[in-house]
Amino acid sequence: MICADIAAFRAAARPMSTLLGLDLGDKTIGVAVSDRIWSVATPLETIRRRKFTLDAARLLEIIAHREAGGVILGLPRNMDGTEGPRCQSTRAFARNLERLTDLPITFWDERLSTVAAEKALLEADTTRKRRAEVIDHVAAGYILQGALDRLRHINEAAQS
Repeated sequence: MICADIAAFRAAARPMSTLLGLDLGDKTIGVAVSDRIWSVATPLETIRRRKFTLDAARLLEIIAHREAGGVILGLPRNMDGTEGPRCQSTRAFARNLERLTDLPITFWDERLSTVAAEKALLEADTTRKRRAEVIDHVAAGYILQGALDRLRHINEAAQS
């Protein structure tokens, strides 16, 4: 089920489960996972893209192993907020994934997530080779953390 916004996603996601954050690229998929209280995102791995069926199979393995209750995909909007071809590709990926799982899926604006990940890796004095290896799942961590922060804000507002 693709949720139109983060509030609908929150209502549909299984409580006390992990959430997956995905940074979809042309050649790789960065994957991050949350803790069960939806507080902290941790970069997990980078999947080298091949065919959708193989990519989805790996994601479903991670979902099962991590007992995920929802998936958040980074939506690569243009800097002016419009959606281009990469957003269309991400939405198509979500529709295809939706056919394989009953988990809720939503999107999170990922503008500048890769820039933030690159900056953090540079500040950590990571080598160029290592940055290339981890940038996608670190960016997925930034995407997921942004969504988790918003979910926490929604929870706090609901409790007030």
